[in-house]
Formats: sequence, structure tokens, C-alpha cells
Amino acid sequence: MSSRVVITGLGIVSPIGIGVEPFWKTALEGRSGVSAIPSFGDFPMESYRSRVAGRVVNFHPEEFLDDKYATRVDRYAQFGLVSTKEALQDSGIQMDKIQTQRVGVSVGAGMGGMVMGEREITQLYENSKPHRVHPNFIPTITLNSASGILALAYGAKGPNITISTACSSSVHALGQAFTWIRNGKADVVITVCADSSITPLVFAGFCSLRALSTSYNDSPAQASRPFDSGRDGFVMGEGAGTLILESLRHAKRRRAKIYGEVVGYAATSEAYHMVVPREDGSDIARTISLALEDAKLRPAQVDYVNAHATSTLVGDEVEVKGLRQVFKTRANKLLINATKSLIGHTLGAAGAIGAIASTLSLKTGLIHPTINYENPDPECALPGISTKVQESRVKVALLNAFGFGSNNAVLVLKRFR
Repeated sequence: MSSRVVITGLGIVSPIGIGVEPFWKTALEGRSGVSAIPSFGDFPMESYRSRVAGRVVNFHPEEFLDDKYATRVDRYAQFGLVSTKEALQDSGIQMDKIQTQRVGVSVGAGMGGMVMGEREITQLYENSKPHRVHPNFIPTITLNSASGILALAYGAKGPNITISTACSSSVHALGQAFTWIRNGKADVVITVCADSSITPLVFAGFCSLRALSTSYNDSPAQASRPFDSGRDGFVMGEGAGTLILESLRHAKRRRAKIYGEVVGYAATSEAYHMVVPREDGSDIARTISLALEDAKLRPAQVDYVNAHATSTLVGDEVEVKGLRQVFKTRANKLLINATKSLIGHTLGAAGAIGAIASTLSLKTGLIHPTINYENPDPECALPGISTKVQESRVKVALLNAFGFGSNNAVLVLKRFR
């Protein structure tokens, strides 16, 4: 018999707050965390087409972490450690009182240890001293560095995996955690999704791809504008989100508080293009339908969608096409928001941060606003997108994530009963 899977802990590091409480307060206020990038050291920002990002400012790892983690691991892993520390405290789990062989770690990461990677490769070529490369360089930049570090930090001896599917990494990581617990392979899964790739090389790469917003360098807070006719590309962000997923039986046994329930998941490939979604939205619609089928729910039962909504010309329009295909006239009744309007696109962390926002909406009945939605694009406009807080007793939430490489993932969350 499959296990029900519930959410018992949340933790976040984001451009609008370190910690769930400040993040949620700022999200409901509709305040942007996007700002101008001051510089990349010797690289003048004037040489970049885009010069804005959703950065985590005033982050001092030594305030949260022991010295070995504050100084010896990459920034993205530090974000993951900090969000996980909060989520475990929030969950009330005491690792020394549960069976750690039944505790898994599922990490979603788009780029991995790019901060240290770029630093070390630059120093190697500038100084020509291969013997001075950091001794932890290899285990720190591998994509599974965060999952290994987290397992070591908390003694989690269950299944351990890192999933890297670009922008859909974190929803795949959540889906894998959900599957492990539902199938009885774990009682608890620490699901951590993190990225910190606002570096000279990665930022230059996205600029060269012409994927980033360039029209709002003088007004950064307006740059991320999903579904708006003035959108011209996404805004890079950074951060981390951790959700503690747990079997209902295990959570009840320890009398845990429960935020909500994960009830469905689907993952597909469009096998179409590395960076552009199929224009008719059919594969997005197929993924949503499969996720609802997995959840044993009908489209008519969905109340709210936390959209992928990156603020790109094609992506936003295609996502709305997919929603209209699945929900038909009910698409006009869905409550929809775009967390990326507030913080930019945090790549491998995006889905987890969206999942936290969705979980809080299930719990509080509040849907945070989509900011900068000033002139709705007729191809994207749906009545449920609002620049104001919306209130509703949400019962079923849909979380969308679509990544480079034709990767689609959808998670279905439900109010816990």
C-alpha cells in the first residue's frame, strides 16, 4: 500500500528574505528583490547587456554555519545548508531520535559550485600554479556536493541523489522525494534545491544566449515581469529552498505539524529543442494532465497555479496555452501567480521556492501578487493573475517547472485533511 506524503518543514534563502517568515511577509507586500549588480570585480558591468539580478544580499555564512561549512564549501551549498537548518528546526525532527537509514536527501541543482569553479580556474590560468588549486576543488564543484555535504551534516543514511535538469531541477527533486516515500523507500526526505550562479562567466553565457532582460537596467525592480507585454527576458536569481517531506504515518507518530500534502507528480521530455518549448503548449498540457492523473484529481478540482512564468516572450505564452488546453474555460477561474516576478529566476532553486510559496498559500489562504503585471499580454492574460494579494481557501495547487533540454515537471499539492 502506498504512503501518503506530507510537508512538515520549510526553509528558505532568497533575494527577498533569509528565512520563511521574512520571505513570506515581503512576498505578500509585493516587494522586488531584484537589484543592479554593482560589479564583477575587474569586469565593468557596462560590458554586459543585462546588469540586474535577484541577489541574496547581506548573506554571511558564518552567522548560520560552523566554520568548516562557512569557509570550505561553495555558496550554493551554503544556501542549501542554511535553508535546511531552518526546515529541520521547523519540522521538529530530531535526527538522533529517528531511524537515519530511512532519511533520504534529494537535491535539485542547475549549475552547482560555479562560484568556486570560476574562482579556481581563473587563478590557475592567471598564476600558472597548479599546485595551488584548492584541495577541495573537485568534491566542492561536483553537482552532488550539496547532497553529500547535507547527508554528512545530518547523518542521513537513506537514498541520496542530485538531480540537474536546469530550471526544472527542483520539481524533479521534489518528485523523486515524493516517489521514494510513497513507495516505502524512505520515511523522511530532506529535499533541498539551490543555485548560486551569478558569476562573470555564467552571466555572460546567458547574456550571449540573449535570454536575459536588458530593457530595465536602470529600473531593476521592474525587470522581471511575467505575462506582461513589456517582458523581454528573464532575470537571473539565486537562493535555496528546503522542504521536509515525510510519510503521514511517520509524521503522525511524532505528532508533527503538517503544512500540506504532496499528491501527484509527472515528468516528461518534449524532445524538441534545448532552450525553446514547443510552441503549441501540447507537451506542457500533457505533463499537467499526467500529474493530475497521478494525483487522482480532475482539472475542475485545481484552485491555484504557481506558474513557471520566467518572463520570457515565448515561455510565458506557451505555458498559458498549456493551461488553457487542460483547464479549458476553467482556466479563467484559476488563481495564478509568478514567484519569479519577485526574485527573478533562481534556476535549480526555482521550483522549491515556488513550492514553499504554494505550501504557504495552502496553509494561509493567501496568494502573493505577481508584480510588474501592468500591461497584460493578450496571449498570456488570464483573470486569475493579479498584482494584489488574493484570498481563497485553496484546496489543490499546481506547481509548474519547465527547463532547458526539453524537461517538464509538474507537482500537485493539496490542503491536508
